[in-house]
Amino acid sequence: MAQVIRPAMLPRTKAWNAVDMMASTAISFATARQFMVDSQLRPTKVTSAAVLDAMRRIPRERFLPAATASLAYADQDVDLGQGQFLMAPLAFARLAQLLAPVEGERILVVGSGCGYGAAVLAACGARVTALDSNEALQSAARAAYQGLGLTVASQIGNPVEGLPGVQAWDAILIEGMIPAIPAAFATQLRPGQGRLVTVRASRLVPGALPTGVAVIAERQGESLTVTPAFDCTTSPLAGFAPEPVFEF
Repeated sequence: MAQVIRPAMLPRTKAWNAVDMMASTAISFATARQFMVDSQLRPTKVTSAAVLDAMRRIPRERFLPAATASLAYADQDVDLGQGQFLMAPLAFARLAQLLAPVEGERILVVGSGCGYGAAVLAACGARVTALDSNEALQSAARAAYQGLGLTVASQIGNPVEGLPGVQAWDAILIEGMIPAIPAAFATQLRPGQGRLVTVRASRLVPGALPTGVAVIAERQGESLTVTPAFDCTTSPLAGFAPEPVFEF
């Protein structure tokens, strides 16, 4: 019989990574998910009860192909192909906490990829729309939402453009690292309390490890006020390129 690791059995001197444990012994995804919350998120400034509870409940492995499901709880981005990635748990958790989703809010997830981030925000009680250009990923994500009983609207479109022409969003999450926030997003946020969270690149050099900073942008008239929040490194989001933005 395979050994099952319980929290009390773990050495207190080592911060265990769920993927390390899955490689060394047979444990369930549910156990790995709990270790992710306890060992990756809680010790590293993730304190939002809503985000922690949602990430404890939503199975990341359901949003990955079988070939990469074993990486679901690794502290790393998971390659989805065609320049898209599932963001590492800690990076995503801290961005979601910065976004501070409120039950009933309308939230747009830009570059939603496999759909995990949209699922977590929906589990926080938000009314979520997931926007991505990859139809195959969107189709797989819709199946995962349905299987988990989550209500998430899916839209195929160009993430760089957002969803212009619809009612303004309470919040927007751009799920990846981008060189700059496109100016068009300012008018897609609700005036007053509308906010946008993403990772803005501080260095994007071909062949070099990208570095960035998480930012929160708030609408002020027709422009954005952008405030740096914390250092954050994640994979660049395909399709975005530097362009002028309205900031002050």
